[in-house]
Amino acid sequence: MKIALASDAWTPQTNGVVTTLKATAATLTELGHEVRVISPQGLSSIACPSYPEIRLALAPGAHLVRELKAFRPHAVHVATEGPLGLAMRRYCRARALPFTSSYHTRYPEYLRARWPIPLAVSYAWLRRFHGAAVRTFVSSASLEAELGARGFACLHRWRRGVDLRRFRPVAPHPQLASLPRPLMVYAGRLAVEKNLEAFLRLELPGSKVLIGDGPERAALAARYPQVRFTGYCFGEELVSRLAAADVLVFPSLTDTFGLTMLEALACGVPVAAFPVPGPLDVIESGVTGVLDHDLGRAIGAALRLERRVCAARAAQFSWHAATAQFLAGLAPIPLARRAALAVGRSSAMIARISARRQASEAGDAN
Repeated sequence: MKIALASDAWTPQTNGVVTTLKATAATLTELGHEVRVISPQGLSSIACPSYPEIRLALAPGAHLVRELKAFRPHAVHVATEGPLGLAMRRYCRARALPFTSSYHTRYPEYLRARWPIPLAVSYAWLRRFHGAAVRTFVSSASLEAELGARGFACLHRWRRGVDLRRFRPVAPHPQLASLPRPLMVYAGRLAVEKNLEAFLRLELPGSKVLIGDGPERAALAARYPQVRFTGYCFGEELVSRLAAADVLVFPSLTDTFGLTMLEALACGVPVAAFPVPGPLDVIESGVTGVLDHDLGRAIGAALRLERRVCAARAAQFSWHAATAQFLAGLAPIPLARRAALAVGRSSAMIARISARRQASEAGDAN
């Protein structure tokens, strides 16, 4: 299949959405499919409010039309709800083309953490956005149940995976190996919605390390000078820093999944988290981590778990299995409708009106 993937999140951004989409695109390519990612790269863009590292494309419609006319995909997937996602949704609806979408991020909660925007308003907009898709992909059973209760329909499970060739038990990073134990590590964006202070304000023996960067780094570093901040890490450096940890602490209450938990488990590191969607779908409490409303108690109990078991359980989450779910949920564009990809919007509308008129005339004749 030729699959067009519209995403406002792409390199050089560092986040779970980009990791998921890059791994999925790479796995699809391995399986013989052709993927074209339509992203903000190379387009005029502005910084996303409160997230300057995320660029939002300005007027991406013309670029998107050129890409689709040249590629003529068999299926279209809208990965995000930003300007590119909106442009792809508008394009497909104007031409009566089926498409799928995915729900990666709890934007209503993220927005409310920054501005006084009611959850009901944000969820109503998202429900309308995704309601135009044939199916909306969600990462877990708990997220599916939650969105279903909020009125989202046609939900399809697309879970996540981990690159087991990269994330594995290795020698600990020398800069962290010498720190006082236990070594408690967080990995991810440093942002208000990650609930990092629930971890950082705990008075615990040992060392706290934050791997990653984001808008809250300066403020957190000023409030917690005893915490080590490494900034973003990639490749083997990230793997060795994760492997050095005695426990990965995942304090977020709003993540839809939490890829860093899988990456830590694959390195043999147990997880301490709250019992909320995301951790509930990844962690076997008492086996690969501990889920507790008391995060300090969860950390203490997780330190006693068997690292070898954590690494073995992570092997159940392969990107090939996740990508099979992605493929199963796609909505192929009928051959007759693919012709609409090669024409402009006005021509597509004329063709659609003509087809309806012919169908009506045929009905009258019968």
